[in-house]
Amino acid sequence: MLNGKKIIVIMPAYNAEKTLEKTYNEIYKEIIDEVILVDDNSTDLTKELSKQLNITTIVHKQNRGYGGNQKSCYTAALKSGADIVIMLHPDYQYTPKLIPAMASMMAFEEFDAVIASRMLSNPLKGGMPLYKYIANKFLTAFENFFLGQHLSEYHTGFRGFKREVLEKLPLNSCDEDFVFDNEMLALVKYYGFTIGELSCPTKYFPEASSINFMRSCKYGFGVLGVSLKYFLANLGIYKTKIFRKDAKKLDVNEELPYYYKPQE
Repeated sequence: MLNGKKIIVIMPAYNAEKTLEKTYNEIYKEIIDEVILVDDNSTDLTKELSKQLNITTIVHKQNRGYGGNQKSCYTAALKSGADIVIMLHPDYQYTPKLIPAMASMMAFEEFDAVIASRMLSNPLKGGMPLYKYIANKFLTAFENFFLGQHLSEYHTGFRGFKREVLEKLPLNSCDEDFVFDNEMLALVKYYGFTIGELSCPTKYFPEASSINFMRSCKYGFGVLGVSLKYFLANLGIYKTKIFRKDAKKLDVNEELPYYYKPQE
């Protein structure tokens, strides 16, 4: 706990066997109450290793995609009573050592959500492909204009949220794939929550998760769409499914396919 807040780290995983242990071992566990991993039907030994490491483990019977994985992650964290949830990819692309700093920004009521930004450091030095760097800069400028924000990026997978954010946002109506991340930050702004940033170095290497060029292009067009949809919804002109009143929130009563739970 930190300042009386229960902190849970979630890890959306797919074929993370080679990097999971190294990532987990660098989590500063003195303030972490629980780590939850959701295996999105991996073909390697991710779930077995997660159990060996004594991590609460959930396994999808079918691959749901990156967004679908996160929905299970956040649902599980809420069911476990989290006050603050931090998402950390188990591929060791982001350093777990920043978790205490991220958590404190929310635990001491400075921000409702926090993202660890690669663009505040030097992502090219960490191996980010040049085309991704340029695309990130362009998409971020586009999003800042239409969302009225001043963030350095929207595309990092290292992020944290207060419980009230996760309870209020209609995340079950969001995308099941990579655009989920972007929709989530748009909804944070739409519902009036605050977003803080801190600088985060990043590492690109063969075992680290990364989408290919074609999927990156699909994601980029999806991001443009999210920004325009937010803009229209915010003006009250047209509201798509995630910005409507009937959009679906996470269901904490949902039965999740637990594979392993550590003993109390």
